Amino acid sequence: MNPSHLNGPVLILGTGLLGASIGLGLRSRGIDVVLADSSPSAQAVAVDIGAGRPLQPGTDLEPELVVVAVPPDVTAAVVAAALRNYPAAVVVDVASVKASVLAELQALLLSGTAEPELPAASIPVPPGVELTRYVGTHPMAGRERSGPVAARGELFTSMPWVLCPSGDSSAAAIKTAQSLAIDLGAVVFRFAPAEHDAAVALVSHLPQIMSSLVAGRLQDAPAHALSLAGNGLRDVTRIAASDPSLWVQILGANAAPLVAILEQVRHDLDRLINTLHAPAAPGARLDLAQLISEGNAGQGRIPGKHGGPAQQYAWLTVLVDDKPGQIARLLTEIGQIGVNIEDLRLDHSAGKEMGRVELSVMPNRRVGLVEELTDRGWKVIL
Repeated sequence: MNPSHLNGPVLILGTGLLGASIGLGLRSRGIDVVLADSSPSAQAVAVDIGAGRPLQPGTDLEPELVVVAVPPDVTAAVVAAALRNYPAAVVVDVASVKASVLAELQALLLSGTAEPELPAASIPVPPGVELTRYVGTHPMAGRERSGPVAARGELFTSMPWVLCPSGDSSAAAIKTAQSLAIDLGAVVFRFAPAEHDAAVALVSHLPQIMSSLVAGRLQDAPAHALSLAGNGLRDVTRIAASDPSLWVQILGANAAPLVAILEQVRHDLDRLINTLHAPAAPGARLDLAQLISEGNAGQGRIPGKHGGPAQQYAWLTVLVDDKPGQIARLLTEIGQIGVNIEDLRLDHSAGKEMGRVELSVMPNRRVGLVEELTDRGWKVIL
């Protein structure tokens, strides 16, 4: 068992995908985790999968850390109550928006309002003092499936975990929040709340909207058209399977920075539509090429493996029979050849019992790998 930075106990309020996954990850390090959820069934499932033990009403729990993992529209209220009910604990939340949660939390603490299920302490505590123990955080990890049944203790491994302390957050509270991320194997980043919201609007919320918009066009598409779908469509629409109720809250809470980006997208769409109305007009082809080139430039800035440029690798495709063990055999032989695979994608050929394995390798290894695989009987497509 690896040593942990947290001592525990850790109280997790909310046992959905993130809360239960945090519990599983901490339990694997031997940390005492206590779970509470307004849904008895969700809490029971999280307990059953080993994410922690249930919070017993009336017990004098003194957690080192309280993790609030509830929907964004109730996050601030639950954080406020946790700060007042556990005056010695650091409190963090894992909501995907930060500035609006902080603003609502500040207002709640000033007004003395708290979540009814976690009643406020009888002795008022100055809001500034409470806020020293609060740190907003956002683990940039998730799955299309939701709920504790989808939880994985390794969900956060090597994934970004953003710390968004307020001006009131103490150094000790920030260190505890960082310890949580480190214990779960995440890579820690630090952003101001507004800076975080602008960033996720671009890299997370916009992709969700565009994926959902594209997938929405498929609702009434004829089946024979969808039979032509390949990895391109699957890649673009993968996250369109996300939970609508959660995204309604996320988009509403981060509307302002998202609208600014969507207006830029609307400008690009208007430009494209106007060009395609007359695709043979002078300058039209140049405009289309520029639009695609702008996409090339943007895509090239997305960090690849180890944070390096994504386009530094060379790709090749290997055809494999759709039979058990074929992909494992291919990967084993590539290992025997001594070539490291940088990335891998899978696709199935339409109408055939055959798959396509797309591999990326360092450019100086591509030719040799193609020759070796061909000599071993594999069908390689360049």
